[in-house]
Amino acid sequence: MEEKIALFTIFGGTGDLARRKLYPSLYRLYKKGFLNKKFAVIGTARREWSDEYYREIVLDTIADLTESKEDALEFASHFYYQAHNVTDAEHYSTLKQLSKKLNDTYQLEDNHIYYLAMSPQFFGTITEHLKDQELISDTGFNRLIIEKPFGHDYESAATLNEQIRASFKEEQIYRIDHYLGKEMIQNISAVRFANTIFESMWNNRYIDNIQITLSESLGVEERGGYYDTSGALRDMVQNHILQVVSLLAMEPPIELKDEAIREEKIKALRSLRIYSKEEVQKYFVRGQYGASTVDGVTSLDYREEKNVAPDSTTETFVAGKVLIDNFRWAGVPFYIRTGKNLRQKGTQINIQFKSMPLNLFSDDHTEALEPNVLTIYIQPTEGFSLQLNSKKIGPGLETELLNLKHKNSAETSSNSPEAYEKLILDCLNGDATNFTHWDEVAQSWKFVDVIRDTWDQETPEFPNYPSKSMGPVCSDELLEKDGFKWFWNPKSN
Repeated sequence: MEEKIALFTIFGGTGDLARRKLYPSLYRLYKKGFLNKKFAVIGTARREWSDEYYREIVLDTIADLTESKEDALEFASHFYYQAHNVTDAEHYSTLKQLSKKLNDTYQLEDNHIYYLAMSPQFFGTITEHLKDQELISDTGFNRLIIEKPFGHDYESAATLNEQIRASFKEEQIYRIDHYLGKEMIQNISAVRFANTIFESMWNNRYIDNIQITLSESLGVEERGGYYDTSGALRDMVQNHILQVVSLLAMEPPIELKDEAIREEKIKALRSLRIYSKEEVQKYFVRGQYGASTVDGVTSLDYREEKNVAPDSTTETFVAGKVLIDNFRWAGVPFYIRTGKNLRQKGTQINIQFKSMPLNLFSDDHTEALEPNVLTIYIQPTEGFSLQLNSKKIGPGLETELLNLKHKNSAETSSNSPEAYEKLILDCLNGDATNFTHWDEVAQSWKFVDVIRDTWDQETPEFPNYPSKSMGPVCSDELLEKDGFKWFWNPKSN
């Protein structure tokens, strides 16, 4: 196993993301030998912490993963803290001095990973200072990891991109989408390109529709302030869902390498039909959860949540019909939905194949057979299922549904690398396959902006679905008018 050599500088080092995801992920990489002696981490934020206190925080975040106290202490000894005002040029001079010292101490070969785990409003300021104060090295690699949201529409995203590109080249920028680090999202390529049975049928001749559901069982909880300015369309559709669509819809790349895969994903996103206002009203619906009591547990109305406006028109649910105007997918609807406070937490993809043209198993041949459906379970269950029609045991020719299933065991899933762990390792390797290119971000915003602009001109009747349901009635009607229904419809307890 090759040891990776780098200095990590984490802006927002005291924040929730760093504590919940980044430090545990770095520790897992350390335990597996990807990080050993030649790495160091600088945490920066406004708080006045000492190195010792910072290391205590790091140790606390990895307590559940620690097998040896000595091992954990050795890991934490690579962490250093600097109080930092991202708008103050002098602080970058101090950061540069500490970076140089750690580079010499740990023999880091001037390899830098800058992780911006803070509000996007500071991204441009930070990258400008990193360049002006000469923290971008000339000899080692320089890589910048940035979190979503990348802008709030195409115009703001383009402005932000110009600011960052003034300091970093596109190939140095790693826009993280943690969904792309999930094991079963990465398995989409294996399902398609390693199985003739599926790739030969992965087109409009054989597929009736594709359904993508990202269902959350919790409300906005403590994120009300952020969520009320974002909503489900920006928070989930623009990034996670459209990334899944691009992986499902792209043409086979010439090789499974980052540039080749990105090129095909971009082509798929460019084929998305940008809707007119009338088409938005026809093909997209939204919802906001209301109060309900299920099994003696009462859920709040969204408008009653902390830091949410009492007359908020922010959507907590989106469902839509996405059309891809290219030769492979013409006429095949991609139905998407996502929402909060729904009946069950889960992410799955359902590929519904066309039904047989004639049912030989019914007396008059008119009763439709159930369709074949391939399901990819993303979370919390990981695995696959394939729905088939089979003859029922006994006399006659009556059919019944048969499900061929494979689900990863709890042990396999628990031992699978966490999404952030995989993505940080990819960045260390210089592999941008599972990060988003600017062209992908741009096309996603162009698609979403039309929907957002249309909705902003209307006042919805909210709330329109009770908590712990699967969304508003208009979501079901969206498919019913095409002769379909949501394949995944978990029942209430």
